[in-house]
Amino acid sequence: MVNIEEAYEKYFGTVYGYLFSLTAGNQYLAEELTQETFYRATNKINEFRGDSKMSTWLCQIAKYAFYQTIDKEKRRKEVTLDEAVEIAMDEEIEKSIEESEGKLHIYRAIQALKSPMRDVVMLRLTGDLSFKEIGDVMGQSENWARVTFYRAKQILGKELGNE
Repeated sequence: MVNIEEAYEKYFGTVYGYLFSLTAGNQYLAEELTQETFYRATNKINEFRGDSKMSTWLCQIAKYAFYQTIDKEKRRKEVTLDEAVEIAMDEEIEKSIEESEGKLHIYRAIQALKSPMRDVVMLRLTGDLSFKEIGDVMGQSENWARVTFYRAKQILGKELGNE
């Protein structure tokens, strides 16, 4: 039987890192979604069959939580540009951006990739998943994951090399 507390301690960093990249460096949303992921995992722990690694299963839950959040955001009332700028100027966000400016630049370049390239890169770099595990998460083959990651690296290399 799987102990969710041990899983939390072991995979928190992996899940958080994956969600941090999915949220384009939004620390607060990544933390919130990480907690949501482990909450959902706690409720569905009996459904974990062990067909994949625990980290793969948790990243799959995290991905669905992220996409559900995006869907909810799309349905919310849009804010004006001035309101968005005011929110973005929060001191803690500014401090976080200054501390991780280099990482954010890379994450933004990753976010500019089209899905599924973006998803494969994030799973590989922040989820520490193997290509086989990425293929499982994405419903594709290991070879597909390798090729997609390679192509994404080429695009990122050109994009980041130009700046």
